[in-house]
Amino acid sequence: MKKNNDTDKITRKEAISKMGKYAALTAVGTFVILNPLKAQVASLPADPGGNPFD
Repeated sequence: MKKNNDTDKITRKEAISKMGKYAALTAVGTFVILNPLKAQVASLPADPGGNPFD
């Protein structure tokens, strides 16, 4: 098992900085993944196939 040494601890400021980086990376990843899907849905025709009873 790993011992709890003082050298393994980080300050609150460092922890907040690391969490901010992870949050930014997650936001960018979510935007990249979801944005093309939104664009694909918007490009679909309003009524594919048309109304056969017109």
